[in-house]
Amino acid sequence: MGRMGTVARKALQDRGLYCGGLARTADPEHAIVASLDDLFAQKPDVLLDLTTQPGSYEISLASVARGIPTVVGASGWSDEQRAALSAMSNERNVGVLIVPNFSIGAILMMRFAQEAARFFPDAEIIELHHSAKKDKPSGTARETALGIERAGKKLPPIHSVRLPGLLAHQEVLFGGPGELLTIRHDSLSRDSFVNGMLAAVFAVLRTRGLSVGLDLQ
Repeated sequence: MGRMGTVARKALQDRGLYCGGLARTADPEHAIVASLDDLFAQKPDVLLDLTTQPGSYEISLASVARGIPTVVGASGWSDEQRAALSAMSNERNVGVLIVPNFSIGAILMMRFAQEAARFFPDAEIIELHHSAKKDKPSGTARETALGIERAGKKLPPIHSVRLPGLLAHQEVLFGGPGELLTIRHDSLSRDSFVNGMLAAVFAVLRTRGLSVGLDLQ
């Protein structure tokens, strides 16, 4: 029943894919259930977690422990939590996707930034989000920075902005002699996350173990 959950529920219902969900309060009209046990009793094909920490870790680990393919859209995961989820997914031979950003444009921004890092050794990241976002830097910014590091460059600094009027925005700045390359993405509404969420829900059925990010082919 949260901001992202509402968008996801409608998108799944519109495609006839939604069986039920977990929320802080019960809502029979939308088939919201009151507990994890109630949700698991419906034997879902996939669980899509859009909660916040520490609930995200607890819910996702419980889902994977029951052999349910799981897509995680929450940020703020520690390396230790990811390792525990990975171990459980390997033990149960089930797929898990941690997706820092479901927006197709944001995924492409991260890919383009990793490509640009081959040619520009100096970069910085500015991520801007709504004032209610609790974690900083964002998961998208962290994964962008790690992608640049994987390209063989130094880990770039990240600057976080939290202000009313913003939703989800990021700039990756690359500087070179006499020039500046800016790769920017703006999510102007939460509808920008729908296509990525649907793609992840289907993709996780074909994977085993833990993967981070949504690989666009």
